[in-house]
Amino acid sequence: MRRIHALIAVLVLSLSVGALPANAVTDGELDGDGHPYVGLMVASNAKGQPMWRCSGTLISPRLFLTAGHCTESPAAHIEIWFDADVESGIPENGYPFDGDVGGTPYTHPQYDPNAFFLHDLGVVVLDKRVKMGTYGKLPALGQNTAYSNANPGSSAVYTAVGYGLQKAFPDAASWKESALRIRMVATPYRVQIDGGLVGDFSILLSNNAYSGGTCFGDSGGPNFIGSSTTIGGVTSFGLNGNCAGTGGVYRVDQPDDLNWLATFGVN
Repeated sequence: MRRIHALIAVLVLSLSVGALPANAVTDGELDGDGHPYVGLMVASNAKGQPMWRCSGTLISPRLFLTAGHCTESPAAHIEIWFDADVESGIPENGYPFDGDVGGTPYTHPQYDPNAFFLHDLGVVVLDKRVKMGTYGKLPALGQNTAYSNANPGSSAVYTAVGYGLQKAFPDAASWKESALRIRMVATPYRVQIDGGLVGDFSILLSNNAYSGGTCFGDSGGPNFIGSSTTIGGVTSFGLNGNCAGTGGVYRVDQPDDLNWLATFGVN
């Protein structure tokens, strides 16, 4: 658990691989082939031991975008799967040790694990190119603000994609039927931006039965602006242990983020 101001910020989707597995974005739908460039990643330490899992987006043939708390130390290596249904392929697909591609993690240079939500951005530089017909796109500077200004109220909708838990339940037995590694999609709407709890570093999106939202295991997954392939931000935090109410998205349309990502130049 991490704290944001006086609130408990549950790390939305950074499940330990050894813990109960997860299903998907809350109140969402099966993604199928909708976003094939969104993948499930497992971070391992220097000894090759799997530690946690997250979601993320391929933004070029060799660059995978995710959250900083997904790539932070002691993560030394990342394995990634792009199947819409990773669960059904286990153990033939090599989960959690041998994915479709591996790579080296890097975390935003200003990332602080004690205030992770301020610079919660990470990337994985892949060991080999992954060819896709389409990739996720980075936003323009300040694009989330422009989108919000043009779409008042709940009309500023995002498309959240990830492999996280469908619901967070109060007892262990309730998790059993929702613990699947399947890519899901939901369409939460903007609740807060540019001020309040989130300042200029994050966005609060809805998380309810009407719009859907994100949960454990979706950390690092994309929140596309509208129905586009442009990534407004990566899933970062939640404000309660039941994955309800609102979800925090770390926005990647700020100067420090775009400038850092430009240094990789990996294609």
